[in-house]
Amino acid sequence: MPDDSKSRPSFSTANRWRIGFDVGLRTLLVIAVLGMVNFLGSKFFQRYHWSAQTQPGLSSRTLTLLHSLTNHFEVTLYYDRQADIYPQIAALLNEYRAVDKNITVRTVDYIRDPGAAELIKEKYQSHFPPEADTNLVIFEGGGVVRVLPGDKLTKYEDKFVGMKPRADNPQKRDMEFRHTAIAFNGEPAFSSILMSLANPVPVKAYYLTGNGEVSLMDSGQTGFEKFAVALQQDYISLALLDWIGPTGVPADCNLLIIAAPKTPLKPAELDAINQYLREGGKLLVCFAANSQGHPTGLENVLKSWGINVLDDIAQDFNYSTTTQGYDMIVDQFGQHPIVNSLAQSQLQLYLPRPIVKLPAGDKANAPQVDELLFTSPGGSLMADHSAPHGRYPLACAVEQKPVAGVANPRGDTRIVVVGDATFLGNLMIDSGGNRDFLVAAANWLSDRPLLLEGVAPRPVTNFRLDITRHQERQLDWLLLGALPGGVLLLGWLVWLVRRK
Repeated sequence: MPDDSKSRPSFSTANRWRIGFDVGLRTLLVIAVLGMVNFLGSKFFQRYHWSAQTQPGLSSRTLTLLHSLTNHFEVTLYYDRQADIYPQIAALLNEYRAVDKNITVRTVDYIRDPGAAELIKEKYQSHFPPEADTNLVIFEGGGVVRVLPGDKLTKYEDKFVGMKPRADNPQKRDMEFRHTAIAFNGEPAFSSILMSLANPVPVKAYYLTGNGEVSLMDSGQTGFEKFAVALQQDYISLALLDWIGPTGVPADCNLLIIAAPKTPLKPAELDAINQYLREGGKLLVCFAANSQGHPTGLENVLKSWGINVLDDIAQDFNYSTTTQGYDMIVDQFGQHPIVNSLAQSQLQLYLPRPIVKLPAGDKANAPQVDELLFTSPGGSLMADHSAPHGRYPLACAVEQKPVAGVANPRGDTRIVVVGDATFLGNLMIDSGGNRDFLVAAANWLSDRPLLLEGVAPRPVTNFRLDITRHQERQLDWLLLGALPGGVLLLGWLVWLVRRK
């Protein structure tokens, strides 16, 4: 009998239909599973970062800000994707978008997508800053546009990397420096812009001048240029107040700042400041070591609000980086919204004056005074050697609500007094939590409780691999010889096994 099995097809029609149905069903099941995973991911989103370089980690202050926003914002990265800092900017904006679904982010690479780039220029070029027309971060919301140059987001420094032979004389060597990114300021800049788009009217602060105060335009070590930038990034508008005239503190003043006056204020100015405070004004005062022994007049004003500025300098040799004890590392904080977010931080102060809370006594409706910063229990006074060692306060916050039934035109009175101004100068403001203290104090004074946690610039970590010529040759052999040769050898062994 002839063998029919050889003449029958390998797969009958029924088998083919069964296999096709099985493959189609499995494909549909995989698609269904992926769809469910995508749905659950949209409902219960959690992002994991495997690299420290791609983990922006938004601060709690920014998270609170994003949760408070209700408007829609469009962010356009008009950027070269190959730029060094682009991955950090894109990763940070993606974190903003992940928290607030009202934020949309897109990238237009002006080098690789010239058509889309032309459309962006037509739409936003009138808002481009004069110093840059590429590598821009464009924010739009509520019909308002803010454009931020990318080079403003990164702080660079020339770092020594080694010695290199001279081109004209290889026997001699010159020092080689590399322009290196050391800090990324994206989060404070982006959060500030979002605040400005969500709140068209910024906090108006006046900075008193005319009595030898530190200059906001001074870029030197003790200048306050960075001080001004920190407040502006927190959406606080700064204006100079040359002197307080007969009309008193301007009516639109939300915050008055007095930093390290060298000469006494005029009696009329002191009276105007006191009247401003009685109306519910907000005041930030920073003293300096050079005012010790030279009263400014503010000392008497502050006494009426429960604060005593001791005529001395506090020292703490156990927490100083100098043998003379001029500077001081402070990690002792009180309980107050300004410093609650700084519990794990340290401040660095320079020759601070003690700022002490006065006993309230039986005074009706006495202001509430809280001491914010302290030396360690080993603190001492520079001038009064007979004073015992102890925990000296270095800053105080005052709050007084109006009497029941009486409304102050400016709201609740709030005052912050710090015994040092140098720690907020250009040289020291980036030390530890100094900048965060300034931002938190300004936001508490401005009655912005959602923004009481500071955002410091992120350090940029640079990785550099230095190898010798011998190690370079070894890597060449490994990458160009050993690895491809190993793959060929493995393939040849597999061929031998299959052949047998």
